[in-house]
Amino acid sequence: MHQTSVDFFPFSPLNPGREQDASTSPEPPASLVEELKQLSLQATAERHLGNEAGISFAKLTQMVLTRLSPDKAEFVFETPPPPYQMHTPPASLETVLNEFSGSLSCYPTLFNGVSLSNITEAADTLTELRIPDEPHLSNLVDFYFAHSHTLYPIVNRQEFVATLEQLSTNPNDPWVNSPLPLFRIYIVLAIGATTYCSVTLGEESEAMSYYNKAMLYFEDALGYGEMATLEVLMLQVSYSFFNQLGPNTWFLVGVAARVAVGMGLHTSSSYDNMSIEDIERRKRLFFSVYMMDRMVSMALGRPSALHDDDIDITPFAAIEEETGSAEDDLSRDSFQPSTLAIPLHILALRRIASRIARNVYCNTTSKGRSPEERNHILQTLHKELIEWRRNMPFPLPDTHHQVPQMSTSWYDFNFYTHLTLLYRPSPLSPTLDEQRVKILADAASMSIRQALNMHRQQRFAYNWLNLLAVFTVTLSLVYATTASPDSLAVVLKQSKAIQDLEAAIEMFELMSIKFPAAKKIGRMVEQIVVRYKDICNAL
Repeated sequence: MHQTSVDFFPFSPLNPGREQDASTSPEPPASLVEELKQLSLQATAERHLGNEAGISFAKLTQMVLTRLSPDKAEFVFETPPPPYQMHTPPASLETVLNEFSGSLSCYPTLFNGVSLSNITEAADTLTELRIPDEPHLSNLVDFYFAHSHTLYPIVNRQEFVATLEQLSTNPNDPWVNSPLPLFRIYIVLAIGATTYCSVTLGEESEAMSYYNKAMLYFEDALGYGEMATLEVLMLQVSYSFFNQLGPNTWFLVGVAARVAVGMGLHTSSSYDNMSIEDIERRKRLFFSVYMMDRMVSMALGRPSALHDDDIDITPFAAIEEETGSAEDDLSRDSFQPSTLAIPLHILALRRIASRIARNVYCNTTSKGRSPEERNHILQTLHKELIEWRRNMPFPLPDTHHQVPQMSTSWYDFNFYTHLTLLYRPSPLSPTLDEQRVKILADAASMSIRQALNMHRQQRFAYNWLNLLAVFTVTLSLVYATTASPDSLAVVLKQSKAIQDLEAAIEMFELMSIKFPAAKKIGRMVEQIVVRYKDICNAL
C-alpha cells in the first residue's frame, strides 16, 4: 500500500528521524495513520492518499504522542484481542488509519453485525418489489428533496412528481414504465431511505432493496442520452456517500466528471442558444458534479477531476422549480430564501476548499514562498471561511426538522472542520507557532462540539464522510493539545480538551453501530484521554 511521504515535516525532537527501511524492519503495529487510511480508502479501489487526507498529519500526531510516554518512547495503543486469539498486536495511529481507509469496500453494517455487502436479493424478489404506498412514499420522496436535493440538485422535482402521479393514475403508461423513469424513482427512494437512516441510525435493508431494484434499470437508463447518463451516474454517487454498494465512489465521481467535461458543461460557449430552463438544468448538474468531486478529492487528498481554471460559467440561479423565474421566485416571499440557496452556499464552501487544497496542500505551489506570503495565504483563506459562515442563508428553509444543513450547527461544524484543515501542519506551513497551535486546538474542539450538537438535534448524518471528518478533527485536537509548547498538565487544566475528546468518543461509539472501525478509533482516543488524566492528576 502506498504511504504518503512526511517529507514536509522538519526534523525536530518530536520527529527524530526517518522510518527504517521497510525491507528490514518488522511489520508496524496498528496506528492512527493506518486507521485513517482504512477509512479514507473505503472510497476507492486505488491506494494513493494525498496530503489533505491527513495520513502525514496522523504520522506526525503519532510522533507527538511520545510526549505522553515517561521514557519518550512511541505511544502504543493496546487493542482487545478478538475471540479465539491469545494476542493482538498493539495499535498505533498509522495502522488504524490504514485499516480504516483500506476498505470503502468494507461496507457499513446493519444491526447485529450483518454486513450490507453480504445481503443480496434474488431477482424474483426484486421483480416483485413495488413502490411503497402512501404516506411512506411521500415521506421518502419529501426527505430526499429536503436533504439530498439541497446538497446536489440533480433531479427536476416537477418532472419527478409528475412521473409519480402518472404512474399512480395510469400505471400502464409506456413512458413511466421505461428504464429511466423507473431508475429515477427507485434510486430516489433508496437515497431518501438511506439518508434518513443516516440521521436516525436506522436499519438499512429497505434502502438497499430500492437500490438493487434501481440497478435493474441502470444500464438501460444510460442509453437515454448524455444528460440522462450524467444524472444516472450522479444519483449513484449520491447513494454511495451513505452506502458503499457497487462501484466505488472515487471511480463514479471521476466518470461523472469526465462525462460533464465531454459535454462542455464547464464552458459558457456550450450554453449558446439554449433556453433558460435548459441552462439552469445543466448548470445544476455540472456544479453538483463539481461539489461531489471536491468532497471526495479533499477526503482522499487527490487531484480533482475538474479544474477551477477551466470553468468559465457562473453558478446556477436560486430559482425554485415550482416558480420557473427569478421574478416569480422573489414575489413568492422576499424574506424566505429559496431552498436552492443552500446548495449555492455549499458550492461556495467547496470552492474555498479547492483553494485550500491548491494553496496549502500542494507541494509545488508551497515551495519557495516567503514566511510573509505563507501567512498572507492563511489569513486570506481564514477570512474567506469567516465570510462564508457569516453569509449563510437566513432564515434557513423549514423543510424537515432532521435535515443537517437546515441547522446553523451544520454550518458551524463545516466552518471549524475546514479551519482545522487550514491550520494543521501542511506543505505550506510545516511548523506551527504558538498562535496557530491555539487556533487549531480551538477549531478542533468547536468542530467536535458542533457534531455533538447535531447529534442531540437528531441532525447528524452518520456516513463515512462525517466519520472521516470527526476522526481528523479529533487527531487535530490531540496534536494541538500534545504539541503545545506549554506544560502539558497546564494546557489540560486550562482547556477543555479532555471533555471534548470524551465527546468525540461518544460520537465514535454512536458511529460504531454502522461502522465497526469507529469503535476501535474510540478505544484509541480513550487511551489518550486516560494518559491525559494521569498527567493532570500528577500535577
